[in-house]
Amino acid sequence: MSQHSQVLNKSIFAELPYVKADLTYIVRPKEKPINYAYIPASATPQRSATPDVHTVPIFDGRSIASEFSPDREGFALADYQTAVQDFYDDDEVQRVYYPEAEQFVKEQTDAVRVVVFDHVVRNAQRSQPGINTIREPGKRVHNDYTANSGYSRGRWVLNRIGEDNPDALLKNRFGIINVWRAIASPIQESPLAVCDARSIAPTDWVASDLVYPDRVGETYGVTYNSDHQWFYFPLMHRDQALLIKCFDSEEDGRARFSAHSAFDDPTSLADAPARESIELRTLVFYE
Repeated sequence: MSQHSQVLNKSIFAELPYVKADLTYIVRPKEKPINYAYIPASATPQRSATPDVHTVPIFDGRSIASEFSPDREGFALADYQTAVQDFYDDDEVQRVYYPEAEQFVKEQTDAVRVVVFDHVVRNAQRSQPGINTIREPGKRVHNDYTANSGYSRGRWVLNRIGEDNPDALLKNRFGIINVWRAIASPIQESPLAVCDARSIAPTDWVASDLVYPDRVGETYGVTYNSDHQWFYFPLMHRDQALLIKCFDSEEDGRARFSAHSAFDDPTSLADAPARESIELRTLVFYE
């Protein structure tokens, strides 16, 4: 165990309430893993990496929520009331929630400019792959972008909005922040766990191809490390949001990525309503 991880284990984090739950990592592969963002041909597995399930403690971070920072742990919880009435209405989300979220991320970070470029709604009961865009909770440890794809995604977003010189902008510090929240009743099943970025070794990340029908992106899978420090915020409700650092171009020791995963909470009631959530991705520019 590293000296840095020993410091984490001696912190207040270790005194918090926690649940023990299974998280799905991957076995370190010999070849670059491939994940399909759609259902591939019947003979092709949707994910090529071998899953590696570990039971880990996931600490309740509510009592110390004010201590977390996207630049240090890679995530933070904040109050955020929204005017959106129906998060299943894409038009309302883009018209109302996008500008709201841009202002929210500015207020919660040192960003001088924020551009929302994507969102995903999740509800296992309403998800119908190939019919609608609603997805099930993602129960695998991952990060949405890599050291390479953060740049390619930033360039793609800037080109889409008609920025004159994307490469010049990307020479300065920028990042990608995910804004995650409940959209109906408080979350009682499949909550989201986030990992303290300081507990993740550089060798834990595994760059993986994410294949779409028209393009190939890149995300990080994660290999198991007993140093990992996991947190969640039980019963997240509609007036809260979790900021998750998915990419930072700066390499000065601050958090650049943050592993996260939904998990089966052993304290959830058998008749708990399906988790309903939205995640919104923002391109963030700093001075």
